[in-house]
Amino acid sequence: MAALLAILTAVTVAIYLPGLGGGFVFDDYPNIVDNPMVQPAHATLAELTSAALSSPASELKRPLASLSFAANFLATGLDASAMKATNIGLHVLNGWLVFFLCRRLLRVVRPGERSLTRDVTASAIALAWLVAPINLTAVLYVVQRMESIANLFVIAGLIGYLKIRIRPGFGVHATLLCATWLIACTGVGLLAKETAVLLPLYALCVEAVIFRFGANQPGMRRRIGIMYTLILGLPFVTGTAWMLPRLLDPAAWATRNFTLATRLLSEPRVILDYLAWTIVPTPSALSFYHDDFEASTSLFQPWTTLASMFGLALLCLGAWRIRRAAPLGSLGILWFLACQTLTGTILPIELVYEHRNYFASVGVALALAETFRWTAVSKDSTRLRLVTMLSAAGLFAWSMAVTFATSNAWGDPLSLAEELGRRGLNSHRAQYELGRAYIIASRYEASSPYIAKAIPPLEAAAAMPGASVLAEQALIFVHARAGLPVRDTWWASMDTKLHARPATVQDESSLGALAQCLRQGACHFEAGNLRDAFDAAMDQPNPSARLCAMYSDFAASSLHDETLALRLSKAAVEKAPGEPVYRISLARRALNAHDSELAREQIEALRRVNFAGRLDADIASLERDAQSTKRAGYP
Repeated sequence: MAALLAILTAVTVAIYLPGLGGGFVFDDYPNIVDNPMVQPAHATLAELTSAALSSPASELKRPLASLSFAANFLATGLDASAMKATNIGLHVLNGWLVFFLCRRLLRVVRPGERSLTRDVTASAIALAWLVAPINLTAVLYVVQRMESIANLFVIAGLIGYLKIRIRPGFGVHATLLCATWLIACTGVGLLAKETAVLLPLYALCVEAVIFRFGANQPGMRRRIGIMYTLILGLPFVTGTAWMLPRLLDPAAWATRNFTLATRLLSEPRVILDYLAWTIVPTPSALSFYHDDFEASTSLFQPWTTLASMFGLALLCLGAWRIRRAAPLGSLGILWFLACQTLTGTILPIELVYEHRNYFASVGVALALAETFRWTAVSKDSTRLRLVTMLSAAGLFAWSMAVTFATSNAWGDPLSLAEELGRRGLNSHRAQYELGRAYIIASRYEASSPYIAKAIPPLEAAAAMPGASVLAEQALIFVHARAGLPVRDTWWASMDTKLHARPATVQDESSLGALAQCLRQGACHFEAGNLRDAFDAAMDQPNPSARLCAMYSDFAASSLHDETLALRLSKAAVEKAPGEPVYRISLARRALNAHDSELAREQIEALRRVNFAGRLDADIASLERDAQSTKRAGYP
């Protein structure tokens, strides 16, 4: 067994090692690079608590993942290679857990099989999963460590469930132990990412297919039914009742180019795409950026919408029909489908992301292994066995080659941007990132040929339907920093987009980046142009707290309009009263305006959320400034 684990480790590290050289990409920036909270100066309780509660990606803050980024920073600084190395280590650890999970499943399903045969089969499934190209972004895309940590506890939870479930008799004590174990693993996994909430559903799939709810043992069936009602059914009903009113509110979909209805129509196509990309991956399909995916607008537009729904129904039916003859194949299909129930249904999140299949691909690998085995043993044909073995070897070799080639591209920021730009000719994000890579290569030198190379992909990105203002921001940014003329058409394009629909997170980040560059004196453009862009974004209904806070900082630093800055700071706090950074800013603005009462209200509110002393330094600084204001004779 040790030799098999060593092989898994060696092959995985060899495949992913070329990808260490590249830098950060896309959502790595708001979550890590531009997030000072996960860059603590010291490993104090206060700073680590701030880091744990700093993630902008989720209302739940994902503290376990954020703490891991902070730990990386304390050890090696803001080094993307070191953070990727950590991700590779986590992926290998998850691969070991997949091995142990499959080994235990095989022991239950095929008790008469030789131990060595089970070990080799389990290691083959684990290795196929480890090198699957669809999992690459969960490894080399640093921020998606969230996914790998969450699934570490999911897989560990399933291993523990199987270990407890096979106890003779499976009495009341074992049932309570199962429930406690599933709840504990789900709870810890949720600290990394919400996808861990699916653990009880995966366990239910195991129960339905492998153990069949205790078969003909009424007492056991009743206990298991009660357990899943409490740990899965009740939370599902409660969560749905809590979320549904928000999801039915059109405002929840305002920043998306699809609605709840078009999302539900589109996701069957996406899910079958995921399945195809996992079984027979191609570089053109696995393009990282999938913003060029066109949402379905009806059952027949495109025609694959209804066909995909029918295909999913067949998959469900097939999984249930083969549960006795090929239980692991059935379980694999059900795991794949179960994994899509969170991100492939009603949540107002982006339609397509490859890393969402990190656990789903375990199910696909399991189902494929069972399919190959069934094909090889169902007919007494040497030729069929040979064809089956060659097909399995060919798929594995192809997957490994695609992952290795993509890993090589990820090893250099410019080569990655060019590769993804070729894969995503109709993706505004891919073209934006290509232009951005050229900008970084230019070092903002006016004479650099990279600036000229950046303009075509950025202008192409800006012109694509549904594009954010990232491309316009990048064009303005590089020209303003390099001392080159900034075209009025770029500002006009930005204003038009911001007037047309609510600002997205990318839009807000773009405005914030330009404001910061102007504040630091690195960019040279008229502040009035950026003010017009901010005003366009603020004219939309219910602008976000983040946008209000960014505009407030810009108003104070570049427009020198303290009245506007104070008003916007108040708006940010009203929209997100639980976010300390907005209250800190409002307190400072209030002190600048000599409004001691407002400042005191914010300081008291900060005290109430000062867990583990994380806000001690900020509160102390505000107290000193308040005392100075008082001594100066202001009320």
